Amino acid sequence: MTPVLDRRTFLKGLGVVTVAAACGGAATPTATATPAASTAAATAAPVTGTISVYSALNESTNNQFFAAFKTAYPQVTVNVLPLAAAGELQTRIRTEKASPKADIFIGGSSEFHDPLGKEGLLEAYIAPNAKDIAAQFKEATGLWTGWYTGIFGFISNNTRISEVGGKKPATWDDLLDPAWKGKLVLPSPVTTGGGYIFIATQIFRFNRDEAKAMDFMKKLHANIAQYVPTSPGALTLIDQGQFVGCPNWAHDILTEKGKGNPIDLTVPTDTGFEVGAVSIVKGTKSLAAAQALVNWSITKEAGDLNVKLSNRGSTRTDVAPAVGAPKLTEVKLVNYDRQWATDNKDRIIKLWQSTVGL
Repeated sequence: MTPVLDRRTFLKGLGVVTVAAACGGAATPTATATPAASTAAATAAPVTGTISVYSALNESTNNQFFAAFKTAYPQVTVNVLPLAAAGELQTRIRTEKASPKADIFIGGSSEFHDPLGKEGLLEAYIAPNAKDIAAQFKEATGLWTGWYTGIFGFISNNTRISEVGGKKPATWDDLLDPAWKGKLVLPSPVTTGGGYIFIATQIFRFNRDEAKAMDFMKKLHANIAQYVPTSPGALTLIDQGQFVGCPNWAHDILTEKGKGNPIDLTVPTDTGFEVGAVSIVKGTKSLAAAQALVNWSITKEAGDLNVKLSNRGSTRTDVAPAVGAPKLTEVKLVNYDRQWATDNKDRIIKLWQSTVGL
């Protein structure tokens, strides 16, 4: 493991002071690899190296997820930069392209990974375990691989829901009711995958009629009190009762509910979903270690752990969903064209900004 001073120097160069390093320390939970994973790691040539991970996952998931990876690959040192806004991590990778600081980009929807691949900023790698992932959840040449799924839902504060008549939205159009004015927040579509996927969901809901979708977003804007920089930050505001509701990720809402917060989860009809991805940054100095993390991330062991830690779905069919979590096969989804949403992301964001005056 690299000395603490070296890690701090590395992070200081990034201008970041917060890091969750799942390589040790009292705050890091102990994780145990499955016998199969441990055997595979032991019989293969030992993988060594140090990898710097840009992670859009929350801190508790980071800690335990990378602790489990370290159990499977004890000779790999992992330095993690946690930042819950995938858009900011994408921007960092672009900014640092002449001298990459990250080896891995993990978490955040594929809409943030795919453009980096097209720009030549990701390393193509078809992991052996990718054979267990359906084609719709991975990039064909291995520029990114999907390892989890998330459904877009709605969080409401039970102690304040009476202020809007006590009705939780059955459709997204229900949020246009004037009763919601000033009582809604939304993860920023500029910095979060959820915020953008919410806009794209409206476009597909209106059969790609962008004018109708933008009219909806403009009317909704009148009820939005804040656009929050991160999705977890938006959830906290609802937990605390500062606002009444927020479109957000169902798995994260379920996690907040499990903490005993006075909130509830609903999934309006015609909703969208994400494919959370992992990718290798072009220029990595620890390719073998980076490949090991990608391949491990899509094992059943990692899938089961992620479901336990985050309530997300898995792209593997042999990973059971969390108790109470909505399933892709059980909710009414829009016909979400992920590639179109990815290819048009920058244009749609600018269109939305001009529509709502931001």
